[in-house]
Amino acid sequence: MFAAHETGPISPPVRDSVAALSQRPTVVSISDIHGFLGEARSALLTLTDHPEYDPVVESDAARRLHWAGGDEYVLVFNGDLIDRGPQSHRVVEMVDRLVDEAPPGHVRVTVGNHEMGVLTPALYGWSNWYAGTRSERERRSFIEQIRDGHVVAAYEGYNVTYAHAGQPDPYEVSTVNETLVEGATALFEGLGEPDAIDREAAIVDEYPQVFGYGNESSRGPGAGITWLDFEHMPEDAPPQVVGHSRQDAPTRRGNVLCENVIRENRRSDGGEAVVVETPDSIRAVGRTPDGGVDEHVFSLPVLRE
Repeated sequence: MFAAHETGPISPPVRDSVAALSQRPTVVSISDIHGFLGEARSALLTLTDHPEYDPVVESDAARRLHWAGGDEYVLVFNGDLIDRGPQSHRVVEMVDRLVDEAPPGHVRVTVGNHEMGVLTPALYGWSNWYAGTRSERERRSFIEQIRDGHVVAAYEGYNVTYAHAGQPDPYEVSTVNETLVEGATALFEGLGEPDAIDREAAIVDEYPQVFGYGNESSRGPGAGITWLDFEHMPEDAPPQVVGHSRQDAPTRRGNVLCENVIRENRRSDGGEAVVVETPDSIRAVGRTPDGGVDEHVFSLPVLRE
């Protein structure tokens, strides 16, 4: 997020969709790490500890995770990597390392509302959190990663779209990703200027589907793709995997599956999980209280006329 990547820019359509890759890799998704590195490691290593899966990452002697998935996996970090937990900087380092080690386009990062706190800190006022204390240089680097396609608003899988909070109505992944680039570029041009809060507010007004946080309150109806609460997602929403709203286990409502489980389970044994998608299946692979791994199979979304 804050480091230049050796892989260079990821251009559409690889930026936007697994279908653009020449292989048919399995998609693995995790959301809302929020600086809890140990819990994230546990979730990402569930595939290593399950007999039916090859590992997507592996641990070295220092317990750092490295890419092990070759071109057989795409790993989606589905927003809110940072804040709340004590190791946001190490989570960011882990993600940056995996981006560099994986084949181009095989590690995708969707922007969450806490990453929006890096983009528009004057609006959020999170001065005591990681997002609100980033330097101008770090904010510039983050925007460059958006412009280079390493950080996106949404990513299209085989059966579902991955977005931090999602949207209740259909949207084009390429369109929301271009909108994120346009808004971030406008913010880049104004970094360091005294009218930051006015510029940030103007971006929210101009691009509400991506940057907006709701008309009535944050997370409420009308909120953008990083802020909408799961409770406002209708049964006939487009097929999506989202995070943002805390659950004790991956939870499906209609066509939308919410995978935000790390914080709800961090004071108990087990519960960390990833979502695994192939062209023919969607599963949650999670940690059991005894340290083992189990999985739950979800039916594929049913599109409504």
